[in-house]
Amino acid sequence: MRITKVWFNDENIYFRTDVGHTIGNPLAWFPSLLNATPEQRHRFRIGHYGVHWEELNEDLSLEGRLFRIGINIFVQF
Repeated sequence: MRITKVWFNDENIYFRTDVGHTIGNPLAWFPSLLNATPEQRHRFRIGHYGVHWEELNEDLSLEGRLFRIGINIFVQF
């Protein structure tokens, strides 16, 4: 499963996967994203293993940090 889309609202970050799942996590779980400006949040790169914010030195992946933190709170199949 790979991330194909990333978006935000004021409180959450959302991921869309290549199998159609939508996953959301609170920004509070990711302090660097929570404290970033909206412009900084939107400067990311989706790669094979997840999402990278060069300027924020933040990396998120489905297989890694997102599932280890405590299974995502919003999942839509």
